[in-house]
Amino acid sequence: MHESDIAAFVALSGDDYEAHTDAEVMASSSFGGIIAHGALLVGYMSAAGTKAIRLARERGNDCTPVALGYDRLRFVAPVFPGDELKVTYEVKSVDMERRRSLADVVITNQSGTTVAVAEHVMKWLPK
Repeated sequence: MHESDIAAFVALSGDDYEAHTDAEVMASSSFGGIIAHGALLVGYMSAAGTKAIRLARERGNDCTPVALGYDRLRFVAPVFPGDELKVTYEVKSVDMERRRSLADVVITNQSGTTVAVAEHVMKWLPK
């Protein structure tokens, strides 16, 4: 995570709250510096879902996938500029009758600390 990533997300989203933009104010906060937006982390979760879709297609799935959302989404630790993030996307169930899959998504930092979690719900529509 680079400070420029956070700044770009500020410009894209319009969310210019001081927690993401004002290093001076945040230096005296309990965080000690600016932090990334939770919504930016959801973007990383979405990218992991896209990788899972590509893998499913490589394995012969020709459906049209649609993300239905994220359940139990939580931001459990702050993400700071300079953090290295890893996103793990693990499909935990597939309901063929409802054409849905559920996946656990976990983002960890360079120390192995979990910073965000969610359950991704995907609908697999026929072509």
